[in-house]
Amino acid sequence: MKIASNDVPTSRPSAAASAWLAAMPLLFVLIWSTGFIVAKYGLPYSPALTFLLLRFAGVVVILLPLVVLMRAPWPTGRIHHVAVAGILVQAGYLAGVWCAIKMGMPAGLSALIVGMQPILTAFAAPLVGERVSGRQWLGLAFGIGGVGLVVANKMSLIGLSWQSLTLCVLALLSITAGTLYQKRYCASFDLRTGTLIQFVASILVVLPFAVATEGLTPSLDRVHWTPQFIGSLLWSILALSIGAIFLLFALIRTSAATRISSLMYLTPPTTAVMAWVMFGEAFSMTGIAGMLLAVIGVALVISRK
Repeated sequence: MKIASNDVPTSRPSAAASAWLAAMPLLFVLIWSTGFIVAKYGLPYSPALTFLLLRFAGVVVILLPLVVLMRAPWPTGRIHHVAVAGILVQAGYLAGVWCAIKMGMPAGLSALIVGMQPILTAFAAPLVGERVSGRQWLGLAFGIGGVGLVVANKMSLIGLSWQSLTLCVLALLSITAGTLYQKRYCASFDLRTGTLIQFVASILVVLPFAVATEGLTPSLDRVHWTPQFIGSLLWSILALSIGAIFLLFALIRTSAATRISSLMYLTPPTTAVMAWVMFGEAFSMTGIAGMLLAVIGVALVISRK
């Protein structure tokens, strides 16, 4: 069965299909928000780039047999565009954030920096033929304000260095550029083959940096295969790098770039709730107010009225 197609639908979607389309953004936010939880569990037991290589390789091992057995179509004539988008969204973004956190970047500050993505995407929207309305600009402002309130009580400059700050900013620029690039040059492709291409390309980019900075064999020797590490790695492969990425690509194909990126405002509040449930991290009234503000901001951005 072909998962992605350029065919124009000839009939209105069924009720089940409409419900799925409506649930996709929420499901994406829920899964994507587990990224910082996974980092908290996995990074103590592995060098950052080694963890990402294992994660990328796991995706390839799972998808390659499916692509072959299901004879999934390849994005003819656009493979290089798909690969470039993948390098920006996967290798650039993840390597930047994970290495920054590994170097001591506070999670709250990294979330705030990466949370600037919707604003950058909105400024660059004309590059992909999109227009941002006044209501959406107001929503974007509410969203970044909400994110700031959520992470304010978790923000710390302890462990901050110019190297980790630079990596986090580069990660922000990378995922913003990757979202816009994919929207413009390869918004629609078969999710199985497209995702496979993107992760193979990401491995080829990350591998030299892993060897240069971590030493591949010594780095693998420093991996501690604890239950926490194995669980975080499996979740990273199956839920984040396959489930969430499939959802992200589907949203890129069907929605405006500004609307998609605005969903990132909901990541810090959702992660904060997860940290409260899983780790007992305290909530503050400021954080709760920030969550509400972020939700209002996203609602303003994604509303079509």
